[in-house]
Amino acid sequence: MELRQLKYFIKTAETLSFSEASKALCITQSTLSQQIKQLETELGTPLFIRSSHSVSLTEAGEEMLPYARHTVNSAELCAARISDLNNMTAGTLNIGVTYSFSPILTETLIMFRKMYPDIKLNICYRPMAELMELLKSREVDFVLAFRPWKPEDGVESHILFQNYLAAIVAEGHPLAEKESVTLSELQRYDLALPSRGLQARNAFELIKPAGYDFRIKIELNEVNILLKIIRQTMLVSVLAEATIHNESGIKAIHLDFPENELAGCVHTLRGTYRKRAAQEFIRLLSESMAVRERQNDWI
Repeated sequence: MELRQLKYFIKTAETLSFSEASKALCITQSTLSQQIKQLETELGTPLFIRSSHSVSLTEAGEEMLPYARHTVNSAELCAARISDLNNMTAGTLNIGVTYSFSPILTETLIMFRKMYPDIKLNICYRPMAELMELLKSREVDFVLAFRPWKPEDGVESHILFQNYLAAIVAEGHPLAEKESVTLSELQRYDLALPSRGLQARNAFELIKPAGYDFRIKIELNEVNILLKIIRQTMLVSVLAEATIHNESGIKAIHLDFPENELAGCVHTLRGTYRKRAAQEFIRLLSESMAVRERQNDWI
C-alpha cells in the first residue's frame, strides 16, 4: 500500500468519478484505474462499485476512507515538520553544560534565539560525569565541557579553545596584582573551592602535589554563589579562567605548574546523526567573541 494509491483512492471517493479524479490528479484514467485495482488486490476486497453510469463506494471503501485521509494527512504533516526542522523553523535543542562553561555560553544563546526564535532550547547544567551519561542516553544533543582526563567511550571531543586553571580572587586581594601564583603560595590563603565532582575541582585534585596542605574553608557546587563569596571576602578559589568571562570585581591569576591546560570542547556521540540546530549552535559558539578571545590567548 503506497501513499500515492491512498491519494488516488481518496480523490476518486470524493468525486465518485474516475474521469474527474484522473483530471484532478493530472494522470491518465487508465493509470488511476490500474493503481486502484492494485490497492483492491492488496486489500483483498473491492473499494468501488463500478457501472457504466456511476461509481460508488463499497462498505469496505466507506470504512477505509477516513483512515486513508488520516494516513495521508499524517504523512503530509510529517513532511512539513521535517521541512520546518531543515529550515530551522521548528524543533528542540537539548544542551548539556558544565558550570564552568556557563559564562561562555551566554553570548551564543542570545544570538541563536534572535536568529531562530522558533527553536526551543533546553539547557541542562550538571557536573560533567552526569552530562556524559545524559549524552550517552541521548537526553542531550551535545555537551559543552572541558576535555575529560580519560576519553569517554563512544564520545567525540572537538576542541573549541584552550584554557587554564586559575586562582580567582577579589580585585582588592593581595594576589590580584600578580600575573601567576605557585601552589606553594596558594597554601598561605584560605580557599573556597568548587565541590568534588565538578570539573575544576577534579583538575585541581589531579595536579595537587602530595604533601600539600591547602586551607579549604568552603566547598560549593554552585559556581555563581562561589563567585559572589570571592567578591566579598579575601578567600581564594580555583576555577578555569573561562569561568569568570564578563564577571566584574574578580580576577583570574594563572596557576603556575607544568601542563596547566584545559581544553574547552563540544562533546558528541560518535557516529550519530547531528541535528541542523545543533550544527548551527556549535558554529555560532565557535565564532563567538568569548571563544575567539580564548583562541587568541593561545596563538
